[in-house]
Amino acid sequence: MGKKRVNKKNNKIFGFWAICLILSFIIGLLVYKFTNSHDPTAKHTKTKQLEQTIAHKDASYRADYHFTTPDKWKNDPQRPIYIDGLYHYFYLYNRDYPKGNGTEWRHATSEDLVHWKDEGIAIPKYTNKNGDPWSGSVVVDEQNTAGFGKGALIAIVTQPSANNQKQEQFLWYSKDNGKTFISYSEKPIMKNPGTKDFRDPKIIWDENHHKWIMLMAEGAKIGFYESSNLKDWHYMSGFLTVDIGIVECPDLYLMRANDGTLKWVLGVSANGKSKAKPNTYAYWTGNFDGKQFFPDTSEPQWLDYGFDWYAGVTFEDGKTRDKYSKRYAFAWMNNWDYVHNTPTLKEGFNGMDSIVRQIELIYDNNNTYYLTSQPNDRYNELAKSTDHFDQINVNGIKTLDVTGTVYQLETDIFWSELNNVGLRLRESTDQKRHVDIGIFAKEQYSYVNRSLTEHPDKSNSSIESTAAFDANKKQVHLKILVDKSSIEVFVDDGRAVHSNLIFPKQDDQGITLFSDGGTALFKNVTIKHLRAVD
Repeated sequence: MGKKRVNKKNNKIFGFWAICLILSFIIGLLVYKFTNSHDPTAKHTKTKQLEQTIAHKDASYRADYHFTTPDKWKNDPQRPIYIDGLYHYFYLYNRDYPKGNGTEWRHATSEDLVHWKDEGIAIPKYTNKNGDPWSGSVVVDEQNTAGFGKGALIAIVTQPSANNQKQEQFLWYSKDNGKTFISYSEKPIMKNPGTKDFRDPKIIWDENHHKWIMLMAEGAKIGFYESSNLKDWHYMSGFLTVDIGIVECPDLYLMRANDGTLKWVLGVSANGKSKAKPNTYAYWTGNFDGKQFFPDTSEPQWLDYGFDWYAGVTFEDGKTRDKYSKRYAFAWMNNWDYVHNTPTLKEGFNGMDSIVRQIELIYDNNNTYYLTSQPNDRYNELAKSTDHFDQINVNGIKTLDVTGTVYQLETDIFWSELNNVGLRLRESTDQKRHVDIGIFAKEQYSYVNRSLTEHPDKSNSSIESTAAFDANKKQVHLKILVDKSSIEVFVDDGRAVHSNLIFPKQDDQGITLFSDGGTALFKNVTIKHLRAVD
């Protein structure tokens, strides 16, 4: 009896305190909700904190609209070919990066050179006693000259052979449009002639002389070879380069200039840094008689003046019958001087290409010819919104009320007298970090300076790319493509282009116009914000 009465009394006390706690919680909740609903900054602060958390969680340096390797590593592109409505693109890929070596050919396809589908490994590495496949080129053997069937794909590739790892050339063929390749022989179709550098075969069909032509990178020389069947090759001539280092990835093609003249173009990846020249794609215009190339001038011109446009390839527009009025071009966006310095290693990959650009041959008033570059028009289809300013006068700096991380910016700039004019992009809110693009009129050059943002060159020796510019015109047209880890600047008609890697912080999104030493007029400032490709 007594025990039951004590339990009943305790139950009443417990119930009383439980009710008090519940009431206190409800009152506190109502006060908190009332207070925050009348605090104009509370909701904004929480929303901003949430947005920043999401932004940093999703932060990535993988490009939105540039081609990147699915994982691991990529470097040299191989010239794409066009078959039945698709561009077939092969590139050097290392599945064992960063711990293991050796490249193989990975395959991707595209209808528009913007959206790409991964097709997997086409030429695997270490399948025989020869080494891994390096760069080369692939052609469609439409006339069955090699004997593997009409329409077979023939790839000739450099491999370090079983013969003391000498650089020699091997043939692979495909009968399924490049999905898989079969090794023709474990023996090279082109043995090393006794030179250290003997690589990167580039093959074209010479319609005028009805034969295959091959270019080889041989140190500072480009070797020219001929064949009727893609298996037996004979040396014809050599083109010796000067002061541009060891050459790689040679290129040869015929173009029709805007004045109707047909000119041959010889290109090569080169290193002109010792002479204050680029480390990108050098080229000469001239004539080719089926045996030898004769340049118009001894000095090369350059297709890009940035630090990150190497192993470039050019190729025909597969969708037009006019093969000579324009070509496409793109390159690997990296530099062997700092090839592993990228934040994308934390995301499990290292390797990106430049955008695909359209190139044309233009007659100059000095009785010479030069190549111009413009972005592939299909990138315009990625625009999800556009900001436009008719004109802005700037004397000093002017920060726009528009921000962005991935976009194309285009503008015309006019001036009378000034020292320096341009734009600061991917700028931090305190304006201490940014990448600068502009015209240094006083010294007559265009430039891209990445010294005030994160970039791959820890030595800080490759921070400002420059190209000669005639500032006496007192105007310039700039087209600038910005992605999460790159900037590509096309100056005027695209005779000068700057392609550079940058790694700005996620929150650095400002856009500032500047003018030093005078007033500049920025007209038709158009910013197209681009969505990511699928």
